[in-house]
Amino acid sequence: MRLGYIDQMKAVAILFMVEVHTAAILPPEGISVGHPAAFIAAAFGGMAAPLFVTVSGWGMHRGAKKRFAEGLRSSAWINWVLPRVVILTACQFLVNFLLSIDRGGRFEWHTPGVLTLIAIAAVLAPLICRLTKNQLVSIFALLSLSALILGQYNGSDLSWASRVDSDGLEEWLNRLLLNGTYPILPWLALSTLGAIIAETGEDFETRKQIIGFGGFIFLISIVFSFSSGKVWALTEGEAILTFFPATTFFIFITAMFVLIAHELLLWNAKTQYIDLSILEASGRLTLTIYVLHFAILGIAAEYMINQPRLGIVEAFFVTFLHTLVWIPLANLHQRYCPKVSLEELLRRISE
Repeated sequence: MRLGYIDQMKAVAILFMVEVHTAAILPPEGISVGHPAAFIAAAFGGMAAPLFVTVSGWGMHRGAKKRFAEGLRSSAWINWVLPRVVILTACQFLVNFLLSIDRGGRFEWHTPGVLTLIAIAAVLAPLICRLTKNQLVSIFALLSLSALILGQYNGSDLSWASRVDSDGLEEWLNRLLLNGTYPILPWLALSTLGAIIAETGEDFETRKQIIGFGGFIFLISIVFSFSSGKVWALTEGEAILTFFPATTFFIFITAMFVLIAHELLLWNAKTQYIDLSILEASGRLTLTIYVLHFAILGIAAEYMINQPRLGIVEAFFVTFLHTLVWIPLANLHQRYCPKVSLEELLRRISE
């Protein structure tokens, strides 16, 4: 049985993804890093991937737990894991091609990314799902701290062009494990957070403790920013919180906000305070929307080569429209052709 509030959380994740990617491809003229509009866009963007990876981890954990309860043999596990690895990796290469640097995009075709990260999480799911709640929390903490432990090996000195490129297998594995856009260390922490959410269920105490610790780290990061004179948050560069690479501060603080979003949506599902069911169709199609929106942005990126940037109002309108249009499109899809999607393909070949 599907949980409506989880589908809503998935929808928020993919819509945030669409928003931040659209804003990156169509940045308005005259907007600097310090502009309020840039800060708002970056705030949504900063939460997009953490939400996306967390809800993917939730789904992997639930699926793996169900299969363990059914007592599946090794061959059945391969039939469940292998299709996920193949499809997710293929989709990663596809979106890289659709938004290729050669056509005004952001990626080299072979770049590891968020989908290859989720593919690795699928490989680990049969092991992760056998751990206890306390063991999962410990792994989450260790993975979060790995960004601090890695130091310079996390690629903090890499340019974007270097981060999305690799020369040979060894460098590709480095991008996948340590210093790419979404390396396993530390991003697997947020997939583990999804497993914690799935494992704790109605037990709020563990999640409350993580939220409390995240709040403490949040305050420490602000104090550290003021005392050191460093910028508090940037997408990349010299700051306390950075996305590329993801710092330990970033992981703990975004985990706090992800859990707050989860608790609010869970509370809303129980109280029915706001009807958010319109979002659920988008949450059922996260992988499909992820791939399709890159196809659209790839066309836009190629068209915008040597074109002047859009004005603020135009860029806002296009970004807003491209984000929200997926809500009615997903609902129409679920009504008229629910069997035509990457999710359905994955379900069929996994059976």
